[in-house]
Amino acid sequence: MPTKEQDFKERLVAIMRDVKDNLTDDTEAMWTIGGLAARLVDLYKVRTWTQFKAKLSAEAYDRLLKDFEEQGNAFHRDGKDKAAYAVQLLAVSVIARTQTDPEVKQGEQLLDGIINGVVATYRKAQAAKAH
Repeated sequence: MPTKEQDFKERLVAIMRDVKDNLTDDTEAMWTIGGLAARLVDLYKVRTWTQFKAKLSAEAYDRLLKDFEEQGNAFHRDGKDKAAYAVQLLAVSVIARTQTDPEVKQGEQLLDGIINGVVATYRKAQAAKAH
């Protein structure tokens, strides 16, 4: 029987494979991920997703995961698959921070780099809209 850590590692690998294969062609998903992550980053008054995760207290981490679970399930029930996917991807990134497996840590760095890039793209697009 796989451990929780093994299950998580498999989920991370599946997300990374999906990101590699599909995300760059899915502007709606990228926009949704960028918007949600940017709001969280701004809430903590930091510049990047990586900095946001570093500032999470244990209490904030637990509350965020609960919010992600509730929000992701609601999006899924409402047929908002891209939003549910965005929440799942961000939740996996947040959870990865707590893992010790070196391969998971490497995957976390890759995923966070992607999220940071999507946030930057989202912000540039928002700034261009404002002008």
